[in-house]
Order: sequence, then structure tokens, then C-alpha cells
Amino acid sequence: MEQGTTILVTGGSRGIGAETVRLLAAAGHAVCFTYTSRREAAAALAAQLRAQGHRIGFLQVDLADADAAASLLDRMPGDLPPLGGLVNNAGITGPLGGFLETRAATMREVLDVNVLATMLLCQQAARAWVAAGRRGAIVNVSSIAATLGAPGEYVHYAASKAAVEALTVGLAKELAGSGIRVNCVSPGTTLTEIHAAAGEPGRALRVASRIPMGRAAEAVEVAEAIAWLLSPRASYVTGSVLKVAGGL
Repeated sequence: MEQGTTILVTGGSRGIGAETVRLLAAAGHAVCFTYTSRREAAAALAAQLRAQGHRIGFLQVDLADADAAASLLDRMPGDLPPLGGLVNNAGITGPLGGFLETRAATMREVLDVNVLATMLLCQQAARAWVAAGRRGAIVNVSSIAATLGAPGEYVHYAASKAAVEALTVGLAKELAGSGIRVNCVSPGTTLTEIHAAAGEPGRALRVASRIPMGRAAEAVEVAEAIAWLLSPRASYVTGSVLKVAGGL
């Protein structure tokens, strides 16, 4: 990724996204992040980082809205440098439960946010870089559910993340000749608010015994992998799905 550019992080106001924003800002990057509804949390994070001298922008966007996702790059703050990196972190699961009881509306929203928005943002970023003759780096955030299947909990979510991994591999091969790297981080169970949003706040602790390392991940541990894949230290890495899952 070129120096003096901005990294866009979707879903950056909390959890893995917020830790990624902090790490990238600390590494000297300008960062723009999105949030869906928690403006107070987003504004607080931006204010904290700006007070430390970092260049930060943030935008409210509903990534379930394809038009909003497709126009996101056009809405980025004009006082930030050009886009040089993209982290597709935003994702939803819908309620926990068996697949036979999962509503079609839930499936559609999960696919719209996790898959279609990711595709649209990858397409926009790559088009901009190719047109400008610039290099760029994309990191998509998947889930270990993509390979485990998440039976009895959210099979539809696992399927959406498997699509993200397939997108990563194919797009990396398609764009490698243009100097654009595309990689994926696949977190295992992580201590974030996604479990509460799915209906079980204590899920991370409940499933910890299944993890070979015996614990859930801290959000910053996943963010470190994302930051590394964006960095020059990963300059020969593309098309990779990096598991950060405690041995799962």
C-alpha cells in the first residue's frame, strides 16, 4: 500500500473495526471509518484519535443499502489523502438459531451486508486504483464459521463468509497484475458485541472450551493481523486467508 494515502475501514466504531482503526492510525495512516447507528461511539473514537494528532474521518452508512455502499467512496471526506487501502470489516449474523427457522429476510440482510457490500466496495476501490495507476491493498474480514459451517447457530452467516473468502481468492488473482493485493482474515470466536447482537452476549465464553487455545480472541489480536496484511511487510502476500482462530 502506498504511503500518504487513506485506509477505509467499514464497521470501525467498535470491536475488531475500532481496534483496526487505532492500530492503523498509530502506524501513521490517515483513516476513514464507517458506522451504522452508534454515532456517539464513532464520534468519541474519532475525537480521541484526532487529539493524538491523527487524521481521521468517519461516515454513517447502512451497508444493507446497495446504493449507499456503491456511493461510499464518493462520500469520503475531501480533506483526507486518496484511498490506498480498504478493510471490509462490517458484518452481521442475524439471530442465533437453526437454519430451518431462519427467516428469508434475515438471509437477505446478511448477504447484502456481508457479501454484496463487500463486493461493491472492492469493485469501487479497484476501479479507482486501476484508473489512477496506483497500487492498493484490500483486507476482507471473514469468519472461521466459513470452514466450520456454524450448525445450529448461523449457517447462513457461515455461507456468507465462505463467499467472502472465494471473492478474496479470485479477486487477488485478477488484480495482482495491477499491483493490488487482496487478502482475508478469518477470526475465530472474538470478544466483541456481535454475540449480543445475535442474541447471546455470553456466547464467546460458552464456546471457549471448543477452542484449542482455550479462550476467545481479543479484538486487537485480530486487528493486528489486518494491519500486517495492509503493511509493506506483507508485500508478497495476496489471495491468502489468514486464520486467527486459536487453533480452530
